Amino acid sequence: MASISASLAVSAPVEVSTSVPNRAFSGLSKSASFFAPKSVNPLSINNGSRVNAMLVVDPYNNLKYETLSYLPPLTDEQIAKQVDYIIRNGWNPCVEFDRVGSVHRTNFSGSGYYDGRYWIMWKLPMFGCTDSAAVLREIAECAKAHPDSYVRVLGFSALRQVQCAGFLVKKPSV
Repeated sequence: MASISASLAVSAPVEVSTSVPNRAFSGLSKSASFFAPKSVNPLSINNGSRVNAMLVVDPYNNLKYETLSYLPPLTDEQIAKQVDYIIRNGWNPCVEFDRVGSVHRTNFSGSGYYDGRYWIMWKLPMFGCTDSAAVLREIAECAKAHPDSYVRVLGFSALRQVQCAGFLVKKPSV
């Protein structure tokens, strides 16, 4: 057994280059810089495109509710494409609505409890749906019945038993 492992350990000789002497690492030189020098004028920052400065978003009056909520309102055609993606993946579309539209604490202030995690389901999930036009009709009916509510579309996977997609389709008309 020892002779087998000893014969496997033998390898071809390695050729060592002596043209570059090995020197011990002495640290980084003071001229090495990992970060670009800071600009005096913050508007002179360039992120590599035609944009010269970044827009600062108001964190207090700018709630984000679901995926795609940062975009302008989606057209029916854009919503239909998103629903087609849900259907193509074999997920079941579902329409939900809520007046608040975000996670909040109203009934209890203990840790781990939040209201607004679950929205009200509009009818039942659309099991076996193959047409995005049917989902668009349900969105329109929900929005007409609840004009003061947020409306979203979800995609549930029957295989994984979880929500796989979700996006906001309507904000309340205030």
